[in-house]
Amino acid sequence: MTPTQLSQAVLRSVRGAVDGGELRVAVPERVTVRRPPRHVGAHAWSTGIALRLAGPAGLPAPEVARLLRRRLVAEPGVAEVNVTGGGFLTIALADDAEAAFLRAILAAPPAPSLPEDPALDAARWAAVAGGDPHGALLVQREENPLFLVRYARARCAGLARAAEALGVRPEPGAAPLQLPAERELLTALGDGGRPAARLTAVADALLTVEALRPTLPVGDEKPGAVHRARLALAQATGTVLADGLHALGVSAPERL
Repeated sequence: MTPTQLSQAVLRSVRGAVDGGELRVAVPERVTVRRPPRHVGAHAWSTGIALRLAGPAGLPAPEVARLLRRRLVAEPGVAEVNVTGGGFLTIALADDAEAAFLRAILAAPPAPSLPEDPALDAARWAAVAGGDPHGALLVQREENPLFLVRYARARCAGLARAAEALGVRPEPGAAPLQLPAERELLTALGDGGRPAARLTAVADALLTVEALRPTLPVGDEKPGAVHRARLALAQATGTVLADGLHALGVSAPERL
């Protein structure tokens, strides 16, 4: 389950409480979920939606939170929901939620490849994200967000080729992804928002992860579960980047 999917689950709980006559409020268009200030677990999220609805509902925030909790805990992928801090909902996802999320990405058909055309790529990126399509967006440096995203995509493709040569296959959930940078990458993969900004965040998070630890075995190290899990994360990231670039009409080369 991604942050966006979790937000939708919270919204369904609100809508269910309204339809059931338990709450008399207008259903908001969106709900924000965040990491709790004190991370109570790798799969923990928090939302203050009950505090937001308490006034219009004419009910104390903890009571609103308890109404929502009863519905939210029944959502697939949700393991536990607690009411904390006077009305906040702290949500623990099932242990396999992230593995299922990565499996879904990896199972999707790949986006068709587009021919490389630097000028056209820059123009299409600039149309949605801004920037100078005749200058800065043509520079092959990481300060250029278009280059950053395409480079990260090519990096993921390179990891896939190297993994195939080593006989390493991706396996979501084979080992925990516990590094804070890995958590940030998983969050970025699931976030919505403006397409170019999301792709830039995913690319930046991927390169941060790769700078901190290798995806594949190094030296005499033998392939293990951790490498299969890391490879699944990298290949899912490459898929998200390629799909996102294709949606913008921008080429996503496997080599730069």
